Amino acid sequence: MMHKSEDSALPVLAIDLGGTKIASAIISKKGRVIAREQCPTLADEGPQPVVNRILSAIEHLLGLEGVAPSGLHSISIAAAGAVDFEKGMVTASPNLPGWNNIPLRDIVREKYGVGTFLINDASAAALGEHRFGAGRGVKNLIYLTVSTGIGGGIIVNDRLYTGVCGTAGEIGHTTVDINGPRCNCGNIGCLETLASGTAVAKEAIRRISSGEGSSLAGMVEGKIEDITAETVGVAAREGDRLALEVISRAAGFLGVGMVNLVNIFNPEMIIVGGGMAQMGGLLLGPARQVVKERAFSLPARAVRIVPARLGDSAGVLGAAVFAREQDWRGETG
Repeated sequence: MMHKSEDSALPVLAIDLGGTKIASAIISKKGRVIAREQCPTLADEGPQPVVNRILSAIEHLLGLEGVAPSGLHSISIAAAGAVDFEKGMVTASPNLPGWNNIPLRDIVREKYGVGTFLINDASAAALGEHRFGAGRGVKNLIYLTVSTGIGGGIIVNDRLYTGVCGTAGEIGHTTVDINGPRCNCGNIGCLETLASGTAVAKEAIRRISSGEGSSLAGMVEGKIEDITAETVGVAAREGDRLALEVISRAAGFLGVGMVNLVNIFNPEMIIVGGGMAQMGGLLLGPARQVVKERAFSLPARAVRIVPARLGDSAGVLGAAVFAREQDWRGETG
């Protein structure tokens, strides 16, 4: 990769690869989204079709803006799952079936001939919120994304904490119930199995299937398998008892996860993003109460638990920040 000073002003093409959708964007040095596209991941088709969709997304954005690969600072990919930074591999991903040791960085780099970087998606979102969103000016924070799954990113003294292997921040796969449900990762009782959007939908379906009444059944015209976390959120805002109880249960488990974070890291801020965060006080209110009741009082008083500000742009913005920071350190990715 080139490291000339004039290259630092070039835009980064960023990809946010999630279990549900692939977002792609061209990002200026100052964090302006120049162009943005989105397509479904269709993760169940396996790694190669998803890789092909990523390459198609890159081609489409370059064509849309009339930019050659040489006109980019770099390409930076935020991917759901455990990422080996040094090898540029997605080593495993509970929400991307079959993604075991996929050398995504090198596949993209070899095709386009520009510096390419790979980072975990929640870590990228943490960088985005820290630099441009709710965490601006905060030196120590933890970002939680609560959507299909649960991920996290940790900022310590203004820098992303990645751990020895680059996998730090897998907060969704901390154990909060040793007798809980089995997780896609293979473990038992992960936070993700109890507080994610997937968990909320499953719990609502389970309770309605067992004969409990709810307006949710009518909202999906009796096809209860079509209930989603978003549907539950709508029903809860309309006062549906079952929906409110399901969200309150998930929020309680989320609060337990936050208690552990508060006691271990003593952060100034916990930022909550992802689709579930759109439930606002329905989710964050009970979670904050659990932290107040269960965490050590001094760090519990110090922490602010706030919704994310960047929405779906956090991942691509953070991926762009990550690429520029690697460039600054003189790393080639």
